[in-house]
Amino acid sequence: MIAPTKTEMTEAFDLVHSVFPGTAQYMWPLLADRVGCEVWVKHENHTPIGAFKIRGGLVYISDRAAQGQQGGVVTATRGNHGQSIATACRRFNTPCTIVVPEGNSVEKNAAMRAQGGRLIEKGHDFQASAEYAKELAHDEGLEMLPSFHELLVRGVGSYAMELFQAAPDLETVYVPIGLGSGICGVISARNALGLKTKVVGVVAQGAASYALSFEAGHALSTNSADTLADGMACRVPVEAALEIILSGADRIVRVSDAEIAAAMRWYYHDTHNIAEGAGAAPLAALWQEREKQAGRKVAVILTGGNIDRTLYTKILNEVEADDRI
Repeated sequence: MIAPTKTEMTEAFDLVHSVFPGTAQYMWPLLADRVGCEVWVKHENHTPIGAFKIRGGLVYISDRAAQGQQGGVVTATRGNHGQSIATACRRFNTPCTIVVPEGNSVEKNAAMRAQGGRLIEKGHDFQASAEYAKELAHDEGLEMLPSFHELLVRGVGSYAMELFQAAPDLETVYVPIGLGSGICGVISARNALGLKTKVVGVVAQGAASYALSFEAGHALSTNSADTLADGMACRVPVEAALEIILSGADRIVRVSDAEIAAAMRWYYHDTHNIAEGAGAAPLAALWQEREKQAGRKVAVILTGGNIDRTLYTKILNEVEADDRI
């Protein structure tokens, strides 16, 4: 896949901003003291659905409506992508079916239903849900909407355009990787603006398909994707996403669930923001590389704050010695 152009990125930026005014990026002093560098947080937990995915859904469904397509769509998700599509479909009166894995986040499921989605729980993980969604598309005459697509990349890349316009002298940005739309959007925005910022992908150790693929130079799948960060629980990388990542990312860092949980606690203590697992993973990666980044100016993408209360309170109560709180 060819990365979006500056014109395409700008058009997506304008469309997103016609719906909501973007999100803030702040440098939090306590967080900076903790990691030893000037760290900017991009607050995608403050979008209308509490996650960055809303941007891609708006651009994709808007483009579909502009082409006169009015039939129903179906997609698979662990939550934030589904919330994005359900919200966008409601704006354009488009029927929307969302397939999630069995045992998926109760609160994300509730949000998708509230946003107008018809929710089906099927499959033991995301990949199984995606396969069932394809069957449903065939059986019910629905359009199978992918979780990775150029239009989604253009849309989510608008948060990177906001970040880079506010802080063009960033040396490094840490971005979590699920299926890849977020990091591809960051790479595309950086290139469109002609910046030299290094883009670092972040994956969970238990869902390392993109890290393995980056190291090998070609797609490698894993048999499982086991992590508390459901937004990064991918075991089959997308070839089109990997192509952009291989050409534009500096490296990919693996973080453990324990490190992710600690970063979630740091966000709460240092900024009083809620971060879901994937949203906290970039901060966990920066902590790993804090000596390398000492005194530098970097950013971390807090991609979302959608986490069930029971899991979040459990993580908050598990304060470890190295949390330094």
